[in-house]
Amino acid sequence: MRVLGIEHKKYMLKASFGRKPTEAEASDMQKTINNAYDIMGTKERIAITHGSCFPAGNKDSYIGSPFSKAANEYIKFLALYGFNGNQLGPNGELVRGNNSPYNSSAFAKNRLFIDLQALKNNDYAGILSEEDTENLLLTPEHTEKNYTYTNFDKANEIYDSALDKAFSTFRTKLKNKDPNALELNKEFQIFLKSNDYKNDKRLTEEGIFNVLAEEYGTDNFEKWTNNTDKNLILLTKQGDIDANIRYNTLYNDNKKDIEKYKFEQFIATKQIKENKEFRDKIGFKYFSDMLVGCSKMDYWRHQDAFIKGYQIGAYEYMKNPQMWDSPILHPRKLFKGSNKELGTAGLFLKEKIDNALEFCENVRVDHVMGLIEPYVIDNSSIIYDERGKIINTPDKNPVRAEYMSNMKTPDGKPLDDYKNYSCDFTHKNGYKTFHSNIMNEIVLPALKAHNLAPEDVVWEDLCSQPEAFKKVYYENLHLPRLVQTEWARVQGGNDKDWYLLGSHDSIPGLQMIKRFSINKDSNGNEYKDYWTKNSNGWNPDYLAGYLNMSPSRIEERNNFRKQIINDDKERVKAKFAELLTTKKFQISFADILGIVDDDVVYNIGGTSRKDNWKLRIPADFIDKYYENLSSDNPTAINIPEVLKMALQAKLDMLTLKAKGDQAAIDDLNQTFRPVIDKLAYYENILKE
Repeated sequence: MRVLGIEHKKYMLKASFGRKPTEAEASDMQKTINNAYDIMGTKERIAITHGSCFPAGNKDSYIGSPFSKAANEYIKFLALYGFNGNQLGPNGELVRGNNSPYNSSAFAKNRLFIDLQALKNNDYAGILSEEDTENLLLTPEHTEKNYTYTNFDKANEIYDSALDKAFSTFRTKLKNKDPNALELNKEFQIFLKSNDYKNDKRLTEEGIFNVLAEEYGTDNFEKWTNNTDKNLILLTKQGDIDANIRYNTLYNDNKKDIEKYKFEQFIATKQIKENKEFRDKIGFKYFSDMLVGCSKMDYWRHQDAFIKGYQIGAYEYMKNPQMWDSPILHPRKLFKGSNKELGTAGLFLKEKIDNALEFCENVRVDHVMGLIEPYVIDNSSIIYDERGKIINTPDKNPVRAEYMSNMKTPDGKPLDDYKNYSCDFTHKNGYKTFHSNIMNEIVLPALKAHNLAPEDVVWEDLCSQPEAFKKVYYENLHLPRLVQTEWARVQGGNDKDWYLLGSHDSIPGLQMIKRFSINKDSNGNEYKDYWTKNSNGWNPDYLAGYLNMSPSRIEERNNFRKQIINDDKERVKAKFAELLTTKKFQISFADILGIVDDDVVYNIGGTSRKDNWKLRIPADFIDKYYENLSSDNPTAINIPEVLKMALQAKLDMLTLKAKGDQAAIDDLNQTFRPVIDKLAYYENILKE
């Protein structure tokens, strides 16, 4: 492929060997990259980095945080390369022993995301000392690897000690009328009183749940032996005298621990707000991830919003379904009566959305099918072995599961029984269920209240899709898709859709292209079938043609085709260049930074792999990124290089649309060509 001429002196920028761009180069490079996206009309350039994956600073607590000072450096790095946002995972409090953010709380903040070093500062009343952080935190280890791992167990140990010390110091300083502690306490009280004590009520209930989970040794309240404790909040709402006595006894006997929990939630929220202020200044967005389910704590607090005895999961062909151990909103409690007033389930869902967007500018709606046509599993049909593990062999454990509109209760009635309820909403397509009305009556209005249009949001629709879902989601609501270019082509797509090559559940592009299975030809000879590389979306004729459309560039197209046929890395670059031509795209942090070692993956969806959710960016990721790009075997994405290819492709497309109008073509070249040249210049700097 021909590289256009570059006049280095024109830009007065001095490049040197083996280093990241200078301050002047970085500033100009960032402007050039953003200019390229503006020319292409690219609206959203989003990295995918879950909270625990963020790097450490000069000290480490075995887990990353998207709200720390170290996170700010990662954000600035992403912004330098044209990203204007990052897709987080769910940010709620994790269950000990379960590292998946998709089992976390929909409301409680993750205490492991507290930046402990910040607690030394005056605006946190110095509730941790320099000595405390030196003793508790470790200096990050620098290795040859361009990744590290979260250690959730050690992180919990550190935060147990650190937050015990911080709360104790806060109480002592408050008692001694320390001015900074008094000021911090004012903020704490405002936090508790927000929304007319709604925060304080929620936090008290969550604190009591934590006390009971500790007492019973499990957060699975359905295994608790005391019926009052199992249903404590539900019973207190119903005015049960014994439940109210038990509630008050638990609170009074454990007041200090509950107040400590509230204080931790306050500190976590304070830091989230500070991080948002930083991001607002540089125009960088966070996309929260609104998980389809919720934690056992959330379920315990809102039992009247869910159907008892059922959980949500996902259909698996010829297998037992994926079982997510998360409850399903009760379809007949979404609304009250015919006036569409929200019921307990509807209020719960609205609160989830509001919480997800409290400090984030946008949202990814996890498994949107679970809101419209959830795959329902009857818990009573699940068989467990002697160790309490699910027997996941269909012939030995024929789990009863159906999509919501088909599921019947044991007495043969529809689980989603709209016919026997006064509130009967009918879609214009004639399809009736309560779950099909969630979108129009709850979700979309809640998003609108946060100034989000339906096309702004990331809707995770990568799932099996029954007819009921298709009718509501595509035919009625016309919502955007999340297009996985691992299996698809960009050409012919829709500008309102979101595009990605890999999500948090995917292996990196450079691993995708290596996948194969052993097949036999007609003569019985075995051969490797590279089923990703040989698929439609990775076809070299398509990629060469899509990225080099202009008839005047036939030579470049043919050379490019030959290159990507024989070089896997070049074909992966072509796939990312294809991705960058879209209006809205996402790229995983592992692909950006070139983390491609075998079996090193953040998560493999649908598995309980021991290293799931642990992959993390190293503290020295910036140095590692530039070392990678200038090495003999670069695996990271050279953003200027790939963006240059995308911009050239866009120029070709617009040139063809001009249909020989030379004045229009000259204008296009005048706009595009200098930016392409500059990108080529910075591409080469990053390779030095």
